[in-house]
Amino acid sequence: MSVATMTGLPSRLLRTIAHGLWAAVLLAYLAYALIFGIYAAALFRFPFDYDQGEGFELLDAIYFSRGQWPYRDIESYPFYASNYPPLFHLLAVPLVWIFGPRLIAGRLLSTAATLALAAAVGLAVRRWTGRWALAGWAGGMVLASNYVYHIGPLSRSHMMMVLFETLAVLALARADGFPDRRALIWGSLALMAAGWTKQHALITVLAVLAYLFLRDPRRAMGWALGFAGANLVLFFLVNWATQGYWWLHIIEANINEYDYRQAFFLYGQWFRLHAVVLILALSLVLYELYFDRLSLFSVWAVFAAAGGALAGKWGAGESYFITAVVAGILAAARFLSRLEGWTGRAVTDLAVPLALLLQAALVFHLPTDHPLTRPVARLLGLEGVRYVDRVGYTQLGHLPTAEDLHNGWKVVAYVRSAPGPALTEEASWALWADKEPVTNPTQLLNLYKNGQLNPEPLIRMIREQQFGVVVLRAQFYPQPVLDAIGQAYRPIDDVPVNGFLYRILAPRERSAAP
Repeated sequence: MSVATMTGLPSRLLRTIAHGLWAAVLLAYLAYALIFGIYAAALFRFPFDYDQGEGFELLDAIYFSRGQWPYRDIESYPFYASNYPPLFHLLAVPLVWIFGPRLIAGRLLSTAATLALAAAVGLAVRRWTGRWALAGWAGGMVLASNYVYHIGPLSRSHMMMVLFETLAVLALARADGFPDRRALIWGSLALMAAGWTKQHALITVLAVLAYLFLRDPRRAMGWALGFAGANLVLFFLVNWATQGYWWLHIIEANINEYDYRQAFFLYGQWFRLHAVVLILALSLVLYELYFDRLSLFSVWAVFAAAGGALAGKWGAGESYFITAVVAGILAAARFLSRLEGWTGRAVTDLAVPLALLLQAALVFHLPTDHPLTRPVARLLGLEGVRYVDRVGYTQLGHLPTAEDLHNGWKVVAYVRSAPGPALTEEASWALWADKEPVTNPTQLLNLYKNGQLNPEPLIRMIREQQFGVVVLRAQFYPQPVLDAIGQAYRPIDDVPVNGFLYRILAPRERSAAP
């Protein structure tokens, strides 16, 4: 049935309306890509930690650039504990050689991974549908997601993991049956890369195994044994090379407390922000479950959604839903490609772009203090608001200010002028002062709670006031460490940077000045 027959309007007018709607879709998601670029460029120019943990991921790359393991003794100076596998940090090593020990190395790599992810999703949809408009939406939706926007330009390994997960799924899903030898090799390598980037990729490994089992149980189990065997050999080799600290850092330090309320809150937020995508993805799952064979896209979407439950761990957050967002986009695009075959262009030319425009409104976010976004903010009556986000309150997404930059250098001056090493809760302060970062507080806290850390060697250094200055922000250290700091050091300044208050402490019998 044609569009004109369904609506009673002239076909030429309807084609014009449809073209206008799809142009509006592409314009909306292009605008989100531009906003992503503005945010990324602002972070490239901001030299200090924007999000807790960025500097420590950079520190892993710095250790690798020196030919050293970051998985080391946590009870001797510098008391450092890494919490992620090595691949992202190894890939960042050439950028560390180019830029030095600076956060831009990790931020450039993560941003490149995010853009590559959007391109891979868009090109995959283009291959299925032959339609650049739908492909443009799919790739743009990756960048439009609030979660991807928040995390993508940070010096964090998460987006690289999602890129490898997506490449693995796209490689293994090229054929409807059991993947051929070439697809298995490329898919397995990408899946292995995802797991050696971040542990959370286990969810996608399980999704792939479930899909392969549905296609051919015997061959699936053979693949699983080979894949697991190769990774276990590599795992134990690294554990041997690091004298067992690999297991301590990667496994023991990631056993965290769980808060089901946090998980429920994030599930609700995830659905509220991505409702159109998720309804379309669920439609694909239900259709294939009852009328067709389950594709890898449906299986991955279900497993990725279930994997979001891990966001309830202490220290976890919205990033744990990014895999589910990307899986949902691919499943939604797959459903839309089938929808056109069932209904003709009537639905896809009118109803679909309207739905995608609604999705654009659901993820609305805008930094309002940039020359390119200021007129839009003024038009929407958002003047005087630094950053607007459908997420609600968020520590991410806004643009650092000149005051943030000035105050950041003030913190660096305190660290640089203090004698001896510095105990800084974020790594970039010490790096800019040409000092060795000491500890990774969240990892020490996890290990302490799990009975795997004796904090006395660090506490002894604190009591002896061997650190010329202490810089705290969130106070994530184990409580005995915080008690020792309070007894041996006194606050001398509070410096606001990027929405956080950094407390500067000096030894009680002498002061530190910038």
